[in-house]
Amino acid sequence: MAHAADANPGDAQGISKPDLAQDGLKDTTKFSSPADRSIRKSTPVPTGKLAAAPMAETAGAANPTLAVGLDAFAVSAHTVELDSSVTSASTPLDISIAWGDGATTAASASGTQVVSSEHTYAELGTYTVKVTVTDKAANTSVTNEVAFTTAGSDYTPYGPTRLLDTRNGTGAPKSKVAAYTSAHLKIGGNGGIPAGVTAVVLNVTVTGTTSGGHVTAFADGDGRPSTSNVNFVPGQTVPNLVIVPVGPNGYVNLYNGGWESVDLIADVTGYFTQTASSGYTPLAPQRFVDTRSGTGTAKGQLAGYGSFSTQITGLGKVPASGVTAVALNVTVTNPRSDGHLTVFPSGQQAPTASNVNFTTGQTIANSVIVPVGPDGKISIRNGGWNPADVIVDVVGYYSPQSKGSYLPFTPERMLDTRDPESPVYGPLGGRDYIYAPMGEPGSGITGFVLNATVTNTKDSGFLAVSPDPNTLDEYDNDAASQPTPPTSSTLNWTTGKTVPNLVQASTGGTGLVDFWNQSDGDTDLIVDVFGLYQEN
Repeated sequence: MAHAADANPGDAQGISKPDLAQDGLKDTTKFSSPADRSIRKSTPVPTGKLAAAPMAETAGAANPTLAVGLDAFAVSAHTVELDSSVTSASTPLDISIAWGDGATTAASASGTQVVSSEHTYAELGTYTVKVTVTDKAANTSVTNEVAFTTAGSDYTPYGPTRLLDTRNGTGAPKSKVAAYTSAHLKIGGNGGIPAGVTAVVLNVTVTGTTSGGHVTAFADGDGRPSTSNVNFVPGQTVPNLVIVPVGPNGYVNLYNGGWESVDLIADVTGYFTQTASSGYTPLAPQRFVDTRSGTGTAKGQLAGYGSFSTQITGLGKVPASGVTAVALNVTVTNPRSDGHLTVFPSGQQAPTASNVNFTTGQTIANSVIVPVGPDGKISIRNGGWNPADVIVDVVGYYSPQSKGSYLPFTPERMLDTRDPESPVYGPLGGRDYIYAPMGEPGSGITGFVLNATVTNTKDSGFLAVSPDPNTLDEYDNDAASQPTPPTSSTLNWTTGKTVPNLVQASTGGTGLVDFWNQSDGDTDLIVDVFGLYQEN
């Protein structure tokens, strides 16, 4: 099924709040300039009407130990904490901080001490922070500078472009990826993608499978995480969107966790850098297209090898202008043959990339991030030879006006209902949901990049992920109201199947995210966290 019909509200289970914001910052760089880089300036007290010439420094200069060392580190996507380590005689001192973006702040000290200050930058980038410490009594000052780069990353649309296809030798040798080995894929410096990218958006497809297994995407140079991005069974072709950190050398790895070799395909649709570009605004899922009802396009199945365009900008909560890309969940249902869907900017030819692969009669969803055409539209092509129904839910958009910057971090498993050590242990019941407090209200965290997987499914259905209107306090005090079960699907399954999908989940105004089992049977749920969006 593509969405629930007459779903009954279920029971709620909660999980403890993980400190995900700190996970996003724990590997960020510390920027330092030691005290011995301080530049000293002394000026004598003027006598009479004319000031004397500047006095040369001598060993007996006033406050001879005066110096300042600087340490700067990120405390959010846009915010720096600066520790100014002042060395001085015991005397009052004035401190001036120029943050490099035109803003200045003042502080004070008395003798040797560490003075901590914070500043939030409106735009991502690298800034030179200059600190001046002045001893007025001695007419002496010292200055030091440190270059600081904000931790957050903004998005730049690119493609869709095929970077890897082991079937024909694109981006790697023409050969299947052996069991328990990785395809080594160049991202930074590949084509028009610059060096220094922090993360990349790839649609990864596994095909030519002769056994079951999974694919894990991770930054080259990092240890391989225990998480998975694509799960497959023998004979299956499966795509899934991934947002994966890029190693310092510009490479990512795609690991074949199956016990037989597979072919891998990777299509890029965009990348993240630590310079100002497009931020992200998450939305509660909104249905923009449903060919079954005629929403957003003509009513009736999309013909084989046919395509249509649909308006994105100016509808729902998507702005009328300035949108560079849109985040979607695209579902195909009732297909009359095997095939695939390709989503691409309007006004262009359909690329060779595919976003959703399907078999006859299958209902399957996949996340898509796609650039928006100059007219504010996207296009969808049915690569199968027979008709299929198409459903498109918008879950967010990227624009220069959006302030949500991405903090990628080493993937971690947040929830696994099969694991006795998991915050929720035991299958998620039919029509039940799990609420997850993921962002602290006021922290600026607006959304998370997750990979959700269902397994041991006892009935056909779908997973819905949406912000919860309640606060954690309301749940803790038994004052929470029953959320309305969402009708949009994040991933769809049939009985017995294991299905993953990337989720760009909005935290809404309360910081809570709900995971709904929209079927009548139990299912196990696995949720892996890959990064977060933060506005400040």
